[in-house]
Amino acid sequence: MAMLCATSAYVLGQAAPKGEIGDTSSSQPAILQKVGIDQRLNQPVPLDLNFLDENGQTVKLRDYFGQKPVVLSLVYYQCPMLCSQVLNGLTSSFNVLSFNAGREFNVITVSFDPRDTPAAANETKQRVLKRYRRPGSEQGWHFLTGKKDQIDALAQAVGFRHAWDPEIQQYAHASGIMLLTADGHVAQYYYGIEYAPRDLKLGIVQTSKGKVGGLVEQVLLYCYHYDPARGKYGAAVFNILRVSALATMLALGGFMFIMFRRDAAAKQRGLYRTS
Repeated sequence: MAMLCATSAYVLGQAAPKGEIGDTSSSQPAILQKVGIDQRLNQPVPLDLNFLDENGQTVKLRDYFGQKPVVLSLVYYQCPMLCSQVLNGLTSSFNVLSFNAGREFNVITVSFDPRDTPAAANETKQRVLKRYRRPGSEQGWHFLTGKKDQIDALAQAVGFRHAWDPEIQQYAHASGIMLLTADGHVAQYYYGIEYAPRDLKLGIVQTSKGKVGGLVEQVLLYCYHYDPARGKYGAAVFNILRVSALATMLALGGFMFIMFRRDAAAKQRGLYRTS
């Protein structure tokens, strides 16, 4: 089964030259050679780019910078699979943090699909904020849409490479988020669809001091794959989620087994003492 963009996992570390992510092996579909996330640490983001917010108002990226670190996620609101998992994972991490969006940091979610509208951005925002149960977060988490040239300039600055597949009318893209300094420099990358709250909190603290992190190992999740046997595209992300769920169940089962054994051993020791 040839993985096409979207939810197959590639683990890449030092083998990726100059911090770039992407496997260009001959067995890989051509579209994946256009997709990835290149680590461009300390790269300045063009803050004068123009977008529309979820209310249809024209804004500049600069409006959300200046005082706090910014968590940036690039998704598209019509994505049938991976993008919602990215936002769900991000929301779950934020719910664990003692920090609040809009207070210690800002969040910008930008659609890389120029067809997306402010109405779609607003709908996504309402859905996400319903999961992110923090008062005032609507002032700290912004959902933007824009024109292709503005989107491409932002994506290029942070190293986010995506590709349009005209056959299925979907984007091929990888999953991840970026942490930016208050003055708009790329400080850190987090890959996948789950982001460790402890790592995210530490990154926010360091970035608030203007510090830029180092290159990290990447686990790329792509948005969809192609099954040549069936001639169809399918949601590979759900296969990974199933594997993750199975691993969680096995870990929980192992923990319960150990606890039961400890309880049994403790009871047996108690019997010995009373006999």
